[in-house]
Amino acid sequence: MTEATSTDYTRVQVDDKEIILIGTAHISQDSVDTVIRTIDELLPDAVCVELDEQRYNALINQKGWESLNLKEVIKKGQIPFLLANLALSSYQKRMGLHTGVKPGAELAAAAQTAEERGMEVELVDRNIRTTLLRVWRKTGLWNKMKVMAALFGSLFEKQELDEQELARLRESDTLSSMLEEMGKLLPSVKQILVDERDTHMAYYIRNAPGERVLAVVGAAHLPGILSKLHEEIHPEQIAEITSIPPKTTFSKMVPWLIPGIVVALFIGGFFFGNRDQLANAATAWVLANGLLSALGALLAMGHPITVACAFVAAPLTSLNPTIGAGFVTGFVQALVAAPTVRDMEQVGDDLTTLKGWWQNRLARVMLVFLFSSIGSAVGTFVALGWLKNLL
Repeated sequence: MTEATSTDYTRVQVDDKEIILIGTAHISQDSVDTVIRTIDELLPDAVCVELDEQRYNALINQKGWESLNLKEVIKKGQIPFLLANLALSSYQKRMGLHTGVKPGAELAAAAQTAEERGMEVELVDRNIRTTLLRVWRKTGLWNKMKVMAALFGSLFEKQELDEQELARLRESDTLSSMLEEMGKLLPSVKQILVDERDTHMAYYIRNAPGERVLAVVGAAHLPGILSKLHEEIHPEQIAEITSIPPKTTFSKMVPWLIPGIVVALFIGGFFFGNRDQLANAATAWVLANGLLSALGALLAMGHPITVACAFVAAPLTSLNPTIGAGFVTGFVQALVAAPTVRDMEQVGDDLTTLKGWWQNRLARVMLVFLFSSIGSAVGTFVALGWLKNLL
């Protein structure tokens, strides 16, 4: 294998296939121009892009949100995934506002240019839902909290970038040091978010059709992909990193643990405690769960009916591991204050500001789900403390 580098791209010879790699910044106009210029200059047989089918459709279909069936998303329990996706996209879009370039514009330009020139387009990234689920399932509780804190923090972080700073970020040495720091902080997350995807993309780039293949990937992935292209990657490895790990026995038991403790406390109080206190204990359970969940829905500016439903549902859902308070409140909010076409069309722009999360009805459903769930969880632990004293 031989390797050569220009200012715009890196050439790699793998057996009888020439692979050209372009490392880009996802919010850079310079990257967009470089991609189009390089495709026209080198005329590859196939163009690979760092996208999966879902992200590709979102890029080329700017009105994709209009077809979102929010009630089905809630029924299928996909609200947490959608919320994480919105948080990530809003952070990247805020950075893009400073350069006037939409996130992923160079990937869309690569695919569109290749199609217009009659070249094969290959989507080589792993499905984003698989990536997020692997992060969640393979990460311990403490690191889960770090991931959630990072996602939540990204909603409020302001990032000032210009083309000069983006050019600096595209330097492989700088990015490598950033990834090393990420690896020290959360090695399991870095492995899934970066290393596994590098392997996945390298495999499909290497197996793309044609003798000359051009790949457009984020600069952070460039060193890893170059390294993986030197290795023999087997289909079994790809099958493993595209599988979703099953829930552990412990994680399956945890949702039943709290209801079990509560039921045990009530049974113990009935047989061995002061039975006169049972009514007070039941009242404490209802008030702690109901009031704090309702407060969460209120902070999310949920509809009054949603707030009322949070108060009624939380004490019951806290005893039922198969459904959470947030799923009830989110569904009710979607019914009584359904997102408009404008909300669907403008959700990407609205989420670039903190105020926009509350103004956009689609985002507000997400906030109702999140805040009422947190309120119910806190209320459960508060109620447990009361129960121990009352029973």
